[in-house]
Amino acid sequence: MKKTDVVIIGGSAAGIPAAITCRRHNPEKNILVIRKEKKVLIPCSIPYIFGTLRSTEHILISDEVLEKNGIELLIDEAKKIKRVEKTIILASGEMVSYDKLILATGSLPMDLPIPGIKKKNVFTIEKNAEYLNSLLSAVNNAKDLIIIGCGFIGVEFADECKKDRDINIKIVEMLHQCLILVFEEDFAIESEKILNDKEVEILPNEKVVAILGTEEVKSVRLSSGRELKADAVIVGVGVQPNIQLAKDSGLEIGPKKAISVDRYMRTSDENIFACGDCAEKISFFTGKPIPLMLASIATMEARIAGSNVYGARRENSGAIGVFSTVTGNIALAAAGFTEKSAKEYGYNVAVGQAESPDRHPGKMPGMKKMMVKLVFNKNNGVILGGHVLGGTSTGELINAISACIQKRLTADEISMFQTGTHPALTASPISYPLVNAAEMAIKAMK
Repeated sequence: MKKTDVVIIGGSAAGIPAAITCRRHNPEKNILVIRKEKKVLIPCSIPYIFGTLRSTEHILISDEVLEKNGIELLIDEAKKIKRVEKTIILASGEMVSYDKLILATGSLPMDLPIPGIKKKNVFTIEKNAEYLNSLLSAVNNAKDLIIIGCGFIGVEFADECKKDRDINIKIVEMLHQCLILVFEEDFAIESEKILNDKEVEILPNEKVVAILGTEEVKSVRLSSGRELKADAVIVGVGVQPNIQLAKDSGLEIGPKKAISVDRYMRTSDENIFACGDCAEKISFFTGKPIPLMLASIATMEARIAGSNVYGARRENSGAIGVFSTVTGNIALAAAGFTEKSAKEYGYNVAVGQAESPDRHPGKMPGMKKMMVKLVFNKNNGVILGGHVLGGTSTGELINAISACIQKRLTADEISMFQTGTHPALTASPISYPLVNAAEMAIKAMK
């Protein structure tokens, strides 16, 4: 039997930072990562192998980061956890004992009960290089591609698959708009316009009720009765927590069907922690369970779990929900509540919005118009959410907004935000949209 101090099961967005953090806080301990995949992909980069990158080889995470930190890696599959004995039984038959265990088993593609979904050339989004290579081949040979779901997966796949290909793409979405669960309506409309300009057809208020063909897909039938030709189908409707190992071991499962954890990422077993998509999330705003799975949340939880295995050092304040994406050459990002969702949760809302060139003066090369919308609690001025639309700097500005939310800053405090500005990098300090949006919200509060 192999003996070690800390075992991490899973080696992706949560497993790797959990192991590295554990090493930083516990330099004297033996740390082992067990994962079944020979190669690990950067999950959020998967859509970009279909257009920008064209190869899974460009999105692999090197194992050198584990080696440099003195962390052992074992390629095998954990099949059973014997909690009383504190041992793990692997698919190879080998047994590993642990003192502390971190589960970072991630997520699996959502199962849809659609007749014909197992036909050839119907794909989910699996974090498996070999599988994704077969999907890439199918897309390269397709003339008619159907994407089920117009969330982030659907939008990014459509945008990338359209690059340098003569291919007809249709996205089937059960809601009335794409990205509407995350973005304000006007931001979602902007994304739709860009896709439409690329001749990607979005079919809202529709469902795929059957996938047709003999052995391989030939068409799909919609809830309206309409039939669409299809050489390939991508199911991009999200993921579900991978909890079977935890469930079989008797760990408590939460209301959102993920592993129940406390604020220190401890499970119902004091010697087992969980982080990432497999772990239950709570809202930063309400403290209640939410079905939110993002790589950025996974890494945050991993740094909490990795630091806490031998004594509580960090506490999880809850998931804010920070999103960003690119459609065409326009970036969209969101953090926290939208105006609509804040009102649904009972907040009295004040909104501020500002636009500005993201370079100054506006004639600077690479300039994009940036729009910032901030949502505040009108009763106390505390920020609840924010949206940004613009160029590449959008991605970092939404992170600044997330920090404002996490620290519960008020509109007044944000309006006094000390910015570092430069003509080639940022908006003008006179018209900095984050600050001006806060000022407009203060005006609305009065």
